[in-house]
Amino acid sequence: MPLIYLVAGEASGDVLGARLMAAIHAQRPGAEFAGIGGPRMTEQGLTSLYPLADLAVMGIIEVLPRVRVLRRRLRETLADIARLKPDVIVTIDSPGFTHRILADAAKLGVPRVHYVAPQVWAWRAHRVRHYPGLWDKLLCLLPFEPAWFAQHNLSATFVGHPVLESGAGQGDGARFRQTHGLVPGQPVLILMPGSRRSEAPRLLPVFGETLRRLALREPALRPVLPVSPAVADVVRRAAATWPVQPLIVTELADKHDAYAAAGAALTKSGTSTLELALAGVPMAVTYRVNPLSAIMARHMIRVPYVAMVNLLAGRAVVPELLQQDCTAETLSRTTLNLLRDTETAAAQRHAFPSILDSLRPPKGTPSEAAAREVLQVVDQARRHSPAA
Repeated sequence: MPLIYLVAGEASGDVLGARLMAAIHAQRPGAEFAGIGGPRMTEQGLTSLYPLADLAVMGIIEVLPRVRVLRRRLRETLADIARLKPDVIVTIDSPGFTHRILADAAKLGVPRVHYVAPQVWAWRAHRVRHYPGLWDKLLCLLPFEPAWFAQHNLSATFVGHPVLESGAGQGDGARFRQTHGLVPGQPVLILMPGSRRSEAPRLLPVFGETLRRLALREPALRPVLPVSPAVADVVRRAAATWPVQPLIVTELADKHDAYAAAGAALTKSGTSTLELALAGVPMAVTYRVNPLSAIMARHMIRVPYVAMVNLLAGRAVVPELLQQDCTAETLSRTTLNLLRDTETAAAQRHAFPSILDSLRPPKGTPSEAAAREVLQVVDQARRHSPAA
């Protein structure tokens, strides 16, 4: 049975990897796994070569202090692949690290699949010239990506977005209120600072000040921070000084229950916007990075929106409050509007279903579609191997 080597570089990749593993197991029960992942992939049977947290770094400036560690982990990963000789390597997102794995692993003759197409259509489009030969198959989460890569003579396959099978829209708001002692009707605000230890500290201070302002206008408001275990300690330390103590939840079921109870959310950009849309939570998207990183990124971004829901809709369905607009005054004002203006909230909820429908694969679930593509690469390689 096949040995599949998986490399996830952050918490979101860990979730994707776990679902992919489950889908592969369903289609090929004897499949075995090795590689790098986090707690979700561990639940599916992976013993990670080293902690996922070693790789979960983002931002041009933020990466610099970690270069030595990342280089060592790169060498260790390649040595492990050479030792195990897997049937396929599946790298998941995190292009800064995984693309180096793919490039060096090409010398080993192992088939390579990259899961989650790099978002070069958004910025750094020039990087596409480095992609020919980097992988044997590219799996896309977004419906417009295969056509974009085709313009650059690169084949890509749309497999759908795994957020559709996340369960984010199946939470129980009443259960959340009962579990955490919230009274019926008490307003709940979701705050999502990010899943990386290098990004969460950028938003946490402004979230704390936002809550101080909101407490004057909505004293009953209950803030909830659904965070990954990898950043829970960072969030707890930051929130200890906030004027309003939030609920910090790390369990997936509790997170989805919180969505069901929420009246609004402030979230960083990324997959979290799709999770909230699936749960029908009105939101504003906000983000902060190192100022120098922001200046460099501003000159390279080629899309009109950063929020995935806005990109898929082709219009500003949700507000985007980034960098200099990411202030406590603006965030608190926007939050009150989402909580109190029923028309504003209803307009977002009305737009979400068609956005989510565009993310469905032609057949089955996204993870099932991705698993079929990975196993197809394995089977094709075996048919053409000298032993066959």
